[in-house]
Amino acid sequence: MTQHSLDDYLAYVDRVWQGQDTLLAHLSGAYTGDTLVRIGERTGFLPAFANVAVFDTGSDGLVLVDSGDIRTAGRLHTAVTAFGAATDSTPRKEVRSIVYTHGHVDHVFGVGPFDEDARARGVAVPEVVAHEAVAARFDRYTETAGYNSWINRRQFGVPALNWPTRYRYPDTTYRDRLTLRYGDLTFELFHARGETDDATYVWIPELKTLCTGDLFIWNSPNAGNPQKVQRYPEDWARALRAMAELGAEVLLPGHGVPIVGAPRVAQALGDSAELLESLCTQTRELMNAGLRLDEVLHGVKVPAELLAKPYLHPAYDEPEFVVRNLWRLWGGWYDQNPAHLKPAPEAELAAELAEAAGGAVVLARRAADLLGRGELRLAAHLAETAALAAPKDREVARVRAEVYAKRAAAESSTMAQGVFRWAAAESAAVVEGSDVTTELTRSEGGRRRAAGGISVGVVADEDGCACGSAAESGTAPEALR
Repeated sequence: MTQHSLDDYLAYVDRVWQGQDTLLAHLSGAYTGDTLVRIGERTGFLPAFANVAVFDTGSDGLVLVDSGDIRTAGRLHTAVTAFGAATDSTPRKEVRSIVYTHGHVDHVFGVGPFDEDARARGVAVPEVVAHEAVAARFDRYTETAGYNSWINRRQFGVPALNWPTRYRYPDTTYRDRLTLRYGDLTFELFHARGETDDATYVWIPELKTLCTGDLFIWNSPNAGNPQKVQRYPEDWARALRAMAELGAEVLLPGHGVPIVGAPRVAQALGDSAELLESLCTQTRELMNAGLRLDEVLHGVKVPAELLAKPYLHPAYDEPEFVVRNLWRLWGGWYDQNPAHLKPAPEAELAAELAEAAGGAVVLARRAADLLGRGELRLAAHLAETAALAAPKDREVARVRAEVYAKRAAAESSTMAQGVFRWAAAESAAVVEGSDVTTELTRSEGGRRRAAGGISVGVVADEDGCACGSAAESGTAPEALR
């Protein structure tokens, strides 16, 4: 760090654990510098939007767990080089290996400077180690780059975002478990399905240190993202329980601050597992009772005492989306509503409903009435139907914009906020004769988001935009997930 001492950072970490501070300083890079935070004699930590852990193995160089995103790649290289710098008695310590905890782009785009530096100096490039499914993820990302660009623009309000198509593939892969021995340290890699199908958590027994990747991110588990591929809540809970059995004294997460102390580590992992287990148990019971998806969604009761924990706030994903993902995992896409099995085109159905109601404007005005009464979900249904029936009508668009703006303001999760803000901007553009980008960037918070100001965690600012750190336009960190 350049301006903060280790004591400063650890005091801040403790305040976050106690719920007395937010993740904003960590995620915005306030503690990110040209040197690593030392968490113990052999452990360095780059506290950033996407964290990186660095381990000094002694005689066999340095091992990195994750490599961060493109924005911190240069700074990471500088900090790691300083961490392994030569002394009067020892040569410079090379980066021996880099472990990907999964293939999300905010964790794998920091390798480049290490490869380039190694080639320039005529030494071996770092060996990249990952689960065998990471390569398939990179292949899929390349093949669906257009789709991923659109869904992440919408989710995070970054209209200029373009999904990358070039990746640093792993050199060594494994399937279930892999043990690596470098110098004085052992790195035990375990595969788990959770937020992704290619997740790895890393246990360093000599240091009692656990690197979780995104299996723990200081947030309600990201097990339900509505615009992304399948998540695995039940497997995730099992992985959390297995990690808790290791007896870690230090937990270094993929996002958010470290957790120091065995009791705190066990509590955080146990609470996270309990939340997922509750959602899984309730969803399965309701499905087994023959209920429709709609009834299941509104029947599952989330344990409020768990969501109140500082590390389980639904500020990125949220439990309602997890229930939907469980339905998709266990029951497929059919929601048990026969009309939805082979539905009419949405616009045709909307036109029929609008005609039955007396016109699209009538539906929109009813939506405005519901909005005024605080019935936001119902208001959204009617406003959306009206807009599908009359997509160019400015009065209808005005109501739809207002409905979704209020919906976004009422939501806690990045995912819901992003979808609703984008919908509001679409309709505002119809009203104003502008475009989505213009409408998304009218506020200061919108401009920060459009520039890549994204976060995972509980943060607060004057615009209520849940922003993290700024980035170059089109390269938003959490968008690359």
